[in-house]
Amino acid sequence: LEHQIKLTLIPKDTDDSKNAILEIRAGTGGDEAALFAADLLGMYKGYAALRGWRFEIVELAENDIGGMKEVIVEVSGNDVFSRLKYESGVHRVQRVPATEASGRVHTSAATVAVLPEAEDVDMTINEQDLRIDVYRSRGAGGQSVNTTDSAVRITHLPTGVVVAMQDERSQIKNRAKAMKILKSRLYDLQRQKLDNERAADRKSQVGSGDRSERIRTYNFPQGRVTDHRVNITLYKISDVMNGSALDEVVDALITEEQAEKLASLDM
Repeated sequence: LEHQIKLTLIPKDTDDSKNAILEIRAGTGGDEAALFAADLLGMYKGYAALRGWRFEIVELAENDIGGMKEVIVEVSGNDVFSRLKYESGVHRVQRVPATEASGRVHTSAATVAVLPEAEDVDMTINEQDLRIDVYRSRGAGGQSVNTTDSAVRITHLPTGVVVAMQDERSQIKNRAKAMKILKSRLYDLQRQKLDNERAADRKSQVGSGDRSERIRTYNFPQGRVTDHRVNITLYKISDVMNGSALDEVVDALITEEQAEKLASLDM
């Protein structure tokens, strides 16, 4: 009972109930990193389906072998951010690429960023702080996709944050999507600044959200997934990759973060 009472004293993350913007980018490792980024997209898509969340791809940049250089997804539903926020960081994969003739295991990586989706009440942007450029959409090979200037690039001048959107054929739709992503990125910057100020005296292993931190390794030859923040290893890589075992990792991270916060209350 005492433990339950203490749990209620832990300050709640006000963004936990928000929807999320999920961004996946291929890191080091060339084509293999792009293929792994596509696999991570599949993992989160499966996880979202199991939790009854809506999963909408907002922007996608593919390469010519079915991999992905970058993808931005809007995930909406109950408590989306509270569970996806632990996914921010570097995800490392160790496996034999399909293109590898000698059977040698390669290591490559993809980065994941999860931002709480900003609502209009969270973030107001001064139009004078924006530079908006329009241009023609480009395909994977650089060729022009359509003949109108439907692609939109918005630059937030005070911070230098840039969002480009060319997924829709309509400039108006691309602009609306770009503004939504821009608001979420600026809100996330604000949130990180506050978190850094609060955490100046304690470094949380779990909730730091450091995008440069290697958080998880997916080792295909050994069939295991290891989360380095809580030292949990699951020997069920296919279940993690289809999303069905991801909750086991997320639950361990939530428990660890609660324990860290309880310990800081006792100090």
